[in-house]
Amino acid sequence: AWVYVGPIGDAGWTYAHDQGRKAVEAEFGDKVKTSYVEKVPEGADAERVIRDLAAQGNKIIFATSFGFMEPMVKVAAEFPDVKFEHATGYKTSANMNVYDIKLYQDAYVSGVLAGGMTKTNTIGFVGTFPIPEVLRNINAFSLGAQSVNPKVKTKVVWINTWFDPPKESDAAQSLVNGGADVLLQNTDSSAVLQTAEKNGKYAFGWDSDMSAVAPKAHLASNVVHWGPYYIKAVKDVLDGTWKGNQRTIWGAKEGTTEVVKMNEAIPEAVRKKAEEAEAGLKAGTLSPFTGPLSDNTGKERLASGQVAEQDWLDKVDFYVKGVEGKVPAGN
Repeated sequence: AWVYVGPIGDAGWTYAHDQGRKAVEAEFGDKVKTSYVEKVPEGADAERVIRDLAAQGNKIIFATSFGFMEPMVKVAAEFPDVKFEHATGYKTSANMNVYDIKLYQDAYVSGVLAGGMTKTNTIGFVGTFPIPEVLRNINAFSLGAQSVNPKVKTKVVWINTWFDPPKESDAAQSLVNGGADVLLQNTDSSAVLQTAEKNGKYAFGWDSDMSAVAPKAHLASNVVHWGPYYIKAVKDVLDGTWKGNQRTIWGAKEGTTEVVKMNEAIPEAVRKKAEEAEAGLKAGTLSPFTGPLSDNTGKERLASGQVAEQDWLDKVDFYVKGVEGKVPAGN
């Protein structure tokens, strides 16, 4: 069973996870029976839903949002014979694993495109919550843009929700009004892309291919393929080889992140730089977070030649140089 924070029709995050669920059905046929609960708020409701799914006899349960971590930790302790999998978190146990995706790699490639396409040297990001997962995306987007255009500045608007199309639109409009002409988001709908099109600006699809939603504004889509991980986890349960206390983080190298459908308006030289960046990420020869790296107050965060390791990535709580403002206080 899957627990979704948004609706499966969001065209973004939850839609992408549901495509992964369908990949499991296609792979295993009548060996498995899948179900899902959508639009589950983070907190007490999530705990109730996860407990219900465990009590119903589901053998493996996937919770697909950061805020589902504590509820899942609690329920996992009550059902030692059920396997639990949590997306984007960091807490594991004997019957609970964590899986994550290097979305910041897609954000970096999109940044290269944004840096090459901006005319105002100002790009914008609609953020959800000031957690490391999101800050990595903002910083990678900014560093990708700066790699081709050192003059680029990034403005950020926070909306404190994963899915709220009107709020996402308002945030995007605010960024456009502030001079940003290329936008990225880690929110779950296509609202930012649609707002960019209304304003004659550029933006990106996030989590899934959104090219059909606003074709003129669409520079590229940052796509996540959850299917490979879901198939592996379910296969391990069926084989009896599933182990707890695991943390799996896949990205371009494993084929789980990809930047697709680049706009024909992108000049060849800019496209080539983005493709080179993506090739480097796939080969493992490029890391978006490589020193020397300073935050926007001038404090050194990575020494020259140092490549960020997972422990560093888990604790990102700052904006890199070129991102305006201060990170809001958050969990």
